Amino acid sequence: MNIQDRIARRRSAHRERSVVVDREQLSPVVHRPDPVGRGPVLEQLLDAFEPVFDGELPGPIAAVGPAGSGTSAVITALFDALNERLGNSSRAIATTTRTGGLESVTWFVYVDTRRVESAFAFYRAVLSVISPDPVPESGIGTAELRDRLYEHLEGKNANALVAIDHHDEPETLGYDRVCELLEPIADCVSTVVVGQREPEGWAGTTVSVPAYRPHELVDVITDRTSSGLSAGALDHEQVRELAEWADGNAHDALAALFTAATCAKADDTDHIGREHIDRAMADVPENGVHVDRALALSTSRQRVLLDLVSLDAGRRPIRDVASDIADRSELTAGTVKRFLYELADRGVIERVPLPGSGSGRRPSTVEPRFPTLVFRTLTAAGSVS
Repeated sequence: MNIQDRIARRRSAHRERSVVVDREQLSPVVHRPDPVGRGPVLEQLLDAFEPVFDGELPGPIAAVGPAGSGTSAVITALFDALNERLGNSSRAIATTTRTGGLESVTWFVYVDTRRVESAFAFYRAVLSVISPDPVPESGIGTAELRDRLYEHLEGKNANALVAIDHHDEPETLGYDRVCELLEPIADCVSTVVVGQREPEGWAGTTVSVPAYRPHELVDVITDRTSSGLSAGALDHEQVRELAEWADGNAHDALAALFTAATCAKADDTDHIGREHIDRAMADVPENGVHVDRALALSTSRQRVLLDLVSLDAGRRPIRDVASDIADRSELTAGTVKRFLYELADRGVIERVPLPGSGSGRRPSTVEPRFPTLVFRTLTAAGSVS
């Protein structure tokens, strides 16, 4: 963010007298172009990527770290920088080979498998980066998309480094499946697999991304508040408290920051108070999942989750919760119940056993495993209703 942008945001905040200057800067789903506290990791990844600067491809690379360690932020920032700062207008790096041969082109393609779950969607995601022409969203078959991708790379001194993010989450496109899809052009494609763990049987290079240390999280939160909140809205002791509470997880720290700021704005105050911090910490589940897991779901499933968090399931059986949600929507109770079981299998919500009244099967209820206020706010911003 440049100085003029910072000044404009401050002026706007003073005119509106709002605690929040720029909500997007506080969001746990927004990545900064230069991730705070991840310099050593970026250097390790650049070491692993070194062959691309000579027009060659590195072997398979894994970037792995615990939840909230910034693996996605680091990879997206690095790929954007490689494409935009070293690339040309077609978003690729052009280099001359070691032997002085023809100029080689390398594409850097980031694929979010939370939103890319099929072969068609995968080929389209890759093509949307390397193709100079618009890629159709429909009216074309998977085989034709695959052939177009092959044509762009095969025999044209062109390479692609493809990042497969969230490969290890339920219902996402796994690493083995991606390798199958790319197998016919394996000579001109390499992969960067991103997640909390390496694929089974991994034999490639691994770059480990550690959890944030407390002082690094302080820097992360301070960086976000400097552009997202009005001056003095959050004091240093509160920043330290959030950093220590988040225990190395930047997602949880930012989700709590976003929630506290949203609560303070709703209370029409110019600072974040003790009550806002407490409400924020209570809204971010311990050992929960990234809010983007919920935001990546289909519209119908997001609506079910919105109703779930708004009605407060309490200690009621799933069938009763499903019935209440169905009364608020056009879905049947059976469909809602199926969605709830599906979302529990995905880990987005959790099934919690209820006390039984006999020898039969114990009933259960469901609880969200994601920050609910962040989800409600960002879903509303996306016009899901």
